Amino acid sequence: MRDILEDAEGAVERGDIGPGKANRGQDKQKFPKRFYEAVSIAETETGFGVELDGKTVKTPGRVALEMPTSESAQLVADEWSAIADEINPLLMPVTRLANTAVDGVANEMQAVMEDIVRYSSSDLLCYRADGPAGLVDAQRKHWDPILDWMDDEVGARFELAEGIMHINQPKEAIAAFGVRLKNHEERFKLACVHTFTSLSGSALIALALAEGFLDADAAWNAAHVDEDWNVGQWGEDHEAAARRKQRHTDFTSAHRLLSAVGL
Repeated sequence: MRDILEDAEGAVERGDIGPGKANRGQDKQKFPKRFYEAVSIAETETGFGVELDGKTVKTPGRVALEMPTSESAQLVADEWSAIADEINPLLMPVTRLANTAVDGVANEMQAVMEDIVRYSSSDLLCYRADGPAGLVDAQRKHWDPILDWMDDEVGARFELAEGIMHINQPKEAIAAFGVRLKNHEERFKLACVHTFTSLSGSALIALALAEGFLDADAAWNAAHVDEDWNVGQWGEDHEAAARRKQRHTDFTSAHRLLSAVGL
């Protein structure tokens, strides 16, 4: 299931698509040419479809891509409209995520929920550095408010540890997190929350973002405290910066889709 949900992210990391491929001496990946003139939205009995010259867009699984709201359908339509020449899926993050929701998440809702809950059992926010002081302070600044919100609003009190030695979280905290996650048990919403989780490495950040405690910028910054500290100390190489930029695009696009779904 994680393979299905993280296909595009994995392709970027491997360099199969996106930044870095040309640097390894491989040929530029070829994509289909734009073959349509007009992009439109058509209301159906159960949602909103996106049409190319009057023909409904389908997922890779050959299922009609039907969005739950006109706003979410417009996000997909905008990506198809923006295509000037080649249809590059990497430049269509909302469409990719919508395809994942329909072809993958809809058929494996419980597995996706369990995957997110597993992240919470060894969450990024619970493993703290013991130095230097600047990093310790940055982690505290970005992470403690999320843990406090999780305790106060969700009823889930997570334990902290220094370093990387695994700590067993209270069963009550994991259970409370799982109960709250059920608020997002809808295929598009859950696909977005899983994207937040996998790209941030934190189910707690993902839930706080999904429920509006964090905005997208605050969530992204919280997820990259350690990375930003290291970049500040040692700098960042070009390929790492390009991969991060693509992940950020996917992260913010998932947030836009979640907001547009609004269920």
